[in-house]
Amino acid sequence: MLDLLSCGFLVADIVVADLNKIAEPGELVFAPKGITISVGGHPANLAIDLVKLGIPGEKIGVAGAVGNDIFGEFIERTLASYGLRLFIQKVDRSTNKNVILVVKGEDRRFHVELGASRVFSPSIVLKLINETKPRVFYLASGILDLIDKKIEEIFKKAKERKALTFADIVKPYGKDWSYIVPAMKYIDVFHCNESELKELTRAESLREAVNRVFDYGVKLLFITMGEKGALGATRHMNILQKAFKVDTVDPTGAGDAFCAGIIYKLLEYSVAGEKVDEINLNQLKQILLYAQAVGASACTAPGTTAGVTREKVEELIKTQGENILVDTAINIV
Repeated sequence: MLDLLSCGFLVADIVVADLNKIAEPGELVFAPKGITISVGGHPANLAIDLVKLGIPGEKIGVAGAVGNDIFGEFIERTLASYGLRLFIQKVDRSTNKNVILVVKGEDRRFHVELGASRVFSPSIVLKLINETKPRVFYLASGILDLIDKKIEEIFKKAKERKALTFADIVKPYGKDWSYIVPAMKYIDVFHCNESELKELTRAESLREAVNRVFDYGVKLLFITMGEKGALGATRHMNILQKAFKVDTVDPTGAGDAFCAGIIYKLLEYSVAGEKVDEINLNQLKQILLYAQAVGASACTAPGTTAGVTREKVEELIKTQGENILVDTAINIV
């Protein structure tokens, strides 16, 4: 039995961080922090972060598709080095790649090639849910052509196997946001950022968007809002916390690290899927605080996971956590 089965798209990230500017046509710009290649994709980043936070790798399964190329080999070798249990589908397509350019003081620029993830097989995921019986089932979707077509069936199966279900999304490719709505009645925990939430729900206000997600069936919602902090909500309460202050080198992977923090605390609290909307106010505050600290730590080094350490997370909470908790805005519905 796994603590977590983490499924979705696997990506080779080619990261150029801390740039002074983007090159003009024909111009040469040097990369002061170098050019790195790292494993990316929500399921991989999240799994690595959880190992770095202290969960044994053998309790975490990672499932996705890669191509028969050097990038696929790199992803598989890197994930294996963390002791993770791997369920990798090799396909006759190129491995997903993402060229990420990060200019100082600006948001990231993503340049994505979609390949293997588009043919990742739903039957593999359904079989793994049955065989591994995970405590938490996590699926990152939006760019998984075959999986996204079967997403309602997949989350329903995970609920039938008594898993706590967790969904994360990226901007969908080849479809609109409505693809995930039928599955949301089987989703316990849902994460997205503020703009994704409004696009998904077609709501004008944040409050209306949050209420609409609960109408779809979600029990616990987390919204990341960059420098403005993050929001955590159930049907009966919502809280808004300010962000941790760190020297940001590369925010790539911060959202995945945030989700790792949520899962870490849910496992620590032994929250089951059928009880997830019954968490109390203090638990919600602590979950959000820890998730924010893990997300902030990810921003302190180039790449998606290099900045995350248990020691750094604990230090952030020790030095800034109390002030953030005191300033937490609480709304009981």
